Amino acid sequence: MLHRGVTLQRRPRRVSVLSVHTSPLEQPGTGDAGGMNVYIVETARRMAQRGVEVEVFTRATSSEHPPVAELAPGVLVRHIAAGPFEGLGKNDLPSQLCAFTAGVLRAEARHDPGHYDVVHSHYWLSGQVGWLARDRWGVPLVHSAHTLARVKNAALAAGDEPEPMVRVIGEDQVVAEADRLIGNTESEARELVELYGADPGRVVTIPPGVDLDRFVPGDRAAARRALGIAPGAVVLAFVGRIQPLKAPDVLLRAAAEMLRRDPGLRARLVVLVAGGPSGSGLAEPTSLQQLGASLGITDVLRFLPPQRGAGLVDVYRAADLVAVPSHNESFGLVALEAQACGTPVVAARVGGLPVAVADGRSGLLVPGHGSGQWADALRAALLRRDVLGAAAVGHARRFSWDRTTESLLDTYAGAAAEFAERQGVPAGMIAL
Repeated sequence: MLHRGVTLQRRPRRVSVLSVHTSPLEQPGTGDAGGMNVYIVETARRMAQRGVEVEVFTRATSSEHPPVAELAPGVLVRHIAAGPFEGLGKNDLPSQLCAFTAGVLRAEARHDPGHYDVVHSHYWLSGQVGWLARDRWGVPLVHSAHTLARVKNAALAAGDEPEPMVRVIGEDQVVAEADRLIGNTESEARELVELYGADPGRVVTIPPGVDLDRFVPGDRAAARRALGIAPGAVVLAFVGRIQPLKAPDVLLRAAAEMLRRDPGLRARLVVLVAGGPSGSGLAEPTSLQQLGASLGITDVLRFLPPQRGAGLVDVYRAADLVAVPSHNESFGLVALEAQACGTPVVAARVGGLPVAVADGRSGLLVPGHGSGQWADALRAALLRRDVLGAAAVGHARRFSWDRTTESLLDTYAGAAAEFAERQGVPAGMIAL
């Protein structure tokens, strides 16, 4: 769905980005850091390269965090003290929104009126703060949900806790107030309209991207040497946060089924898991290792901490396949990154993954989470690995952070034009 607003030629000078519960400076793959962190970092850097100043407000989680840190030239991260530095999960943070909002408003108050041209909130907690900042600053609010409680609750992993009602209500409020709502896919855009009553005229579909300079095909043998993996191994990889929602257990169960069907595979199979416990997974941080032991596959399991930079690229290049078995995924950046490196993806047919993965061309989509289904799909993808891998690169190149950033800047300008019209200010007077 595309907005009906008029896009101005002039872009924002300065953007306020709100990310209450996780800092863009944190390592994706553990804690609450994941695809949203990557999204904020990559788009903020590219906005700055286009001459737009970006200030990211996030909650300070350590006394060692400086009040202001430079993420990149033109991108500042402001750490706001709101509650204790440690020991607060996402479900505890609503009680600190008042303190966080006060910190954001005080920072803006040190500048002349009109310092920010737009506020972009990420996740519902930030949307609550953005709603107040929008009214105080007189600028449009653009909101990215990233995940939606009603969607997550409809597809819970076994034993996972449903999202609380306070979040559902909070999302309803933000959807009603935001000047623009950004969905990663057409499916998410429809969910905003059908499940939350969003005005279709305020919903914009902007797919995330992938860093096409970093994630490129490379020497698989060299990547395997860097990770200590044998050249002839069959490598199935999972990259991401270890929690029920992301379902790494599905890959382990499927691997056990593959070994049951073909015992000779054991000598070559490596199941590579790169990530750290997160969310409800923090309650049982060794649950995946315990599951591997109970399945009798400890000998083929290899665990790595969350990877960044060249280490992450090596994981993708070393793998024959990357599995994304999530129960819910608003898009799935891991799938794009892997494909950009020439590695096919086997993913669950949920959320935005049917967009991130071209079923039958760049990978395979699985309609459920049963170990037999996944074993079948993994084996089928392995047999077509080279053909799927070649097509995966082309598919991933349809997505880029530059394209995402350009669409965001157009969206900001359109939201500002409509906001000004509602306020009775001629569009030509907007400071964009």
